[in-house]
Amino acid sequence: MAGKVLNYYAGGNTGRGFYSLFESNVKGLDRLFILKGGPGTGKSSLMKRLADEWGTKGYDLEIIHCSSDNDSIDGVMIPKLKFGMVDGTAPHIIEPTAPGAIEEYVNLGLAWDSKKLIREKENIVALHTEIKNAFQLAYVTFAKGLQEHDELEEIYFKEMNFAKANHLTKELIQQLFEDNRLSKAADVRHRFLGAATPQGAVDYIPNITEGLKKRYFLKGRAGTGKSTLLKKLAAAADERGFDTEIYHCGFDPNSIDMIVVRELSFAIFDSTDPHEYFPDRDGDEIIDLYLAAVTPGTDEKYAIEINEVHKRYKDKMKEGTVCLAKAKSLHDELEKYYIKAMDFSIIDRIYEEINEEIIRLENNLAPLI
Repeated sequence: MAGKVLNYYAGGNTGRGFYSLFESNVKGLDRLFILKGGPGTGKSSLMKRLADEWGTKGYDLEIIHCSSDNDSIDGVMIPKLKFGMVDGTAPHIIEPTAPGAIEEYVNLGLAWDSKKLIREKENIVALHTEIKNAFQLAYVTFAKGLQEHDELEEIYFKEMNFAKANHLTKELIQQLFEDNRLSKAADVRHRFLGAATPQGAVDYIPNITEGLKKRYFLKGRAGTGKSTLLKKLAAAADERGFDTEIYHCGFDPNSIDMIVVRELSFAIFDSTDPHEYFPDRDGDEIIDLYLAAVTPGTDEKYAIEINEVHKRYKDKMKEGTVCLAKAKSLHDELEKYYIKAMDFSIIDRIYEEINEEIIRLENNLAPLI
């Protein structure tokens, strides 16, 4: 029976530039292979192959998806074996804690013919520059979108009843945790709920929340305290010793969009655009902060202003997505030069060597007879 797969992002193209949360998700591993090499050298394919093989063997996996390429992955973890493999090239650089003992660099550049790449040096350098410029323009555009979003927040912020919001939060903390505490330190992981990608906003909420008994859908508007509520719940889980997955906003990493506490089998998440969902199974419940804590009639009172700001915000998001799509197209062109220069039989040998390492980890896990 194939193992379960948890999908998420650990890096994002945000309104604050590229933002990495990789370090939080590779801690506690006994072995971490950090892949180095140019585009088209087979990093994602190697990790997908490994995931297929070990998932088929029945091991649960964590797949870290790439926010800049919808068809690529940036990492794969086998939690039971405390093994991980990640793309360690820019912009998500991983700093080793114990090089050689835990982390191992894998240079896929061993498989390319440098002479072929040197002949295409001018084209390669030019494409690198164009890709960098496309990403930079995307980040500038998203930053402007974030400013528009802040303006939207200010409209609702001044109509908030914070006493009501705080009361609702306290009640929710009591409802979720009651008097439960665990006599251990919480393991807290920081990830992204979704990502701005070349194909637009993408999230894995259905996968992340699969199998949980309770799901709380936070409704509301920008500035109505959804992130603040989630931060307080995350602090409560941490203080009580519960392992917590904290999912940041893929647009503004300073905001929180979801927390998951599997030891209590619940998730609570911002269920508004662009990751809007509605209850569809037993245990689902809506919490509407607009209805609970905002002056009635606020939508109507500021309707014209809200529509104008919202349109400017959405326009910037669309512009940024176009920039990401351009960067992806240029990256595809760059990959072609490297693919032509690669000897993938060498990558196959590297894969087998890494696979042998995982088998040794599996054997060490096996009980002694």
